[in-house]
Amino acid sequence: MAKRVAVVGAGVSGLSSIKCCLDEDLEPTCFERSNDIGGLWKFTVRSSDPPTSVSRNLAVLQYPVRLTMLSPQETSKDGMTRVYRSLVTNVCKEMSCYSDFPFQEDYPNFMNQEKFWDYLQEFAEHFDLLKYIQFRTTVCSVTKHPDFSETGQWEVVTETEGKQDRAVFDAVMVCTGRFLNPHFPLESFPGIHKFKGQVLHSQEYRIPDGFEGKRVLVIGLGNTGGDIAVELSQIAAQVHLSESMPLLPASFLVLLSTRTGSWVLSRSSEGGYPLSMMAIRRCHNVIAQVLPSCLLKWIQERRSNKRFNHENYGLSIPKGKKPKFIVNDELPTCILCGTVTMKTSVKEFTETSALFEDGTVEENIDTVIFTTGYTFSFPFFEEPLRSLCTKKLFLYKQVFPSNLERATLALIGFIGLKGSILSGTEVQARWATRVFKGLCKIPPSQKLMAEIAKKEQLIERGVMKDSSEDKLDFISYLDDLTACIGAKPNVPFLFLKDPRLAWEVFFGPCTPYQYRLIGPGKWDGARNAILTQWDRTLKPLKTRFVPDSSKPVSMSHYLKTWGAPVLLASLLLICRSSPVLKLVQDNLQDRISPYLASI
Repeated sequence: MAKRVAVVGAGVSGLSSIKCCLDEDLEPTCFERSNDIGGLWKFTVRSSDPPTSVSRNLAVLQYPVRLTMLSPQETSKDGMTRVYRSLVTNVCKEMSCYSDFPFQEDYPNFMNQEKFWDYLQEFAEHFDLLKYIQFRTTVCSVTKHPDFSETGQWEVVTETEGKQDRAVFDAVMVCTGRFLNPHFPLESFPGIHKFKGQVLHSQEYRIPDGFEGKRVLVIGLGNTGGDIAVELSQIAAQVHLSESMPLLPASFLVLLSTRTGSWVLSRSSEGGYPLSMMAIRRCHNVIAQVLPSCLLKWIQERRSNKRFNHENYGLSIPKGKKPKFIVNDELPTCILCGTVTMKTSVKEFTETSALFEDGTVEENIDTVIFTTGYTFSFPFFEEPLRSLCTKKLFLYKQVFPSNLERATLALIGFIGLKGSILSGTEVQARWATRVFKGLCKIPPSQKLMAEIAKKEQLIERGVMKDSSEDKLDFISYLDDLTACIGAKPNVPFLFLKDPRLAWEVFFGPCTPYQYRLIGPGKWDGARNAILTQWDRTLKPLKTRFVPDSSKPVSMSHYLKTWGAPVLLASLLLICRSSPVLKLVQDNLQDRISPYLASI
C-alpha cells in the first residue's frame, strides 16, 4: 500500500510537493484553506467592500494602536498574505520555473502576478494535481500518532465548512510558506501607541488607491518596501525612501525608512540580459570558492556602485553590517527625480509626527506602512515542536526537524536563497519524498541534536557566527540536496560525453533543468531545455523585426572571456587542500585587506 502524505498548502511549494509525491508513488492529500491554488500569488481585491477597520490584538505589546485600512484595500480577513497588484517577479522565468515544465516561450522574462499565477495553473493542470487538493479546508492540528516512535505517523485534524475531520498520515509536508505571520515590531518604535494615524503591515497592501494626497511613511527597505515606495510615488507629490522621517515642505509625502540601507540591483545586466541568468553560473561559483572573501566583497561593491553610487543616494550599508540586496529598477530614478527621499531610522512617534535618528521631524503623517517582513508560524503544531520549527538551526538542511525520531515531517519552502525559491522548494520536495520512502537516509535525531548543541555553545561563546538566518547560495544548496538523491549533474563526465551540453551547464546559467539530466526524476527534455533556454529568453523581446539584430553571447565569446580564468580557478580548487596553497591564500588575504580598507 502506498504511503499517505498530507500536504498543507497549495501554493508554489505545495504544488511541487504533490507532484513529487506522485513521482515517488506516494498518495498525497493536499489541504488548502482558500478556494484556489497559488497561495500568495492569487491576487484578490474586493473593491466593492466598504471601508474596513482591522483591529489587532496588541495586548502583549500594550500598544492600543488603531490599524485602519484604506478603502478599497482588501483586508486580510482570512489571515492570508496576498501579493500586491503591481508585483513583478525578481528572478527571470528560465531561472524560476519547475525543472520539468518550462514557461511558454512567449511569456515575458519577468512577469506580473497574473502571468505567474497562470503558469501555476498550467502546471497543476498539466500534471493533473487539482484532484488531490481539498479546498476551503483548514488544518487545525498536526500531532504525533500514539505509536509515532514505531510508525512515524501523524494525526491531522482539518475543518471544512464548520465540520471537523480526523485522519492518519504516514508523513506530512508543511508548505504554508514564509509569509504567514507578519512581523510587526511596534515595541521597537517608542510613541507608536500615541500615533493617531493609520498603521498597517504590507501584508494588507494591495493597490495604491486610497493613498492619494496622504502623507505616508513606509518602514523597512526590502523588496516590498522599495516596491511600495516607488508605486506610491506615482500618486503623491513627493515620495521619500528613508531610514527615518525627514522634514520636507511637500504637502503629499511618502517616506520609506531603513536602518541599514541596501544594495539595489536591476533585473537586467550589461547587454540587457536577465541579471539572474548572467550571475548564477557554476563557473562563477568556482571562482568565488577560490578568491579571498574580502576581495569578493570589494568586487561586489564596485559592481554595485558602477550603476550608481549608493552613498550619494543614501542607500549605502554602514561598515560592519551584513550586505543586503534588493531588486528594484525604478528606485534609483525616483530618488534622482526627487519623488523618493532616503532617510534614517525612526527614533520616536508622536500623535501626528515622527522624529528620526538624524534629528529631523516630519509632521502630519497620515499613514505608516510596516514592510518589516514575516516570522515563521506553525499554529497547528504542539510545543516544543512548534518553537523548534521556527529556528532554522534545528532544521536539517532547512527541511527536517532534528528532534524527531522519525523523519516523516518536512518543512518545504522555509528558506532564503540567493536565487529562485521555487526551484529550491522543488528540490526540497524531491529529496523529502525519497526520505519518506526510505530511499535516502538522514542522521539519527540524537546525533543531529548533539551537533546543534555544540553549535549553540560556540555561537554563545562568540567562536562561531550564527549563519542560520543568512540567505543560502543557490547552486551550493541545490547541489547539496540533489547529491543526496543522485540528481546532481556530473560536469566533468558531461564534458567527456556531451561537450556542448557541458559547456552550457558550466559556463551558462544554472537553470533548474540541470537537475533533471540524471538520477531519479530524470526528464528526457532537460537537455533540449538547456540548449534552448536563450531562445525562450529572447523570444518575447522579438516583437519588432530588426535586420542584422545582435545575437546572444556566443560560446566563442564565453571561451575567450572565461576560458583561462576558469581553468586557473579549477586548478586552484583541485589543489585547495594543499597546505602550501592555504599559506599563500592567507598571505594574500593579509596583504589585500589593508589595501582594500584604504580605498
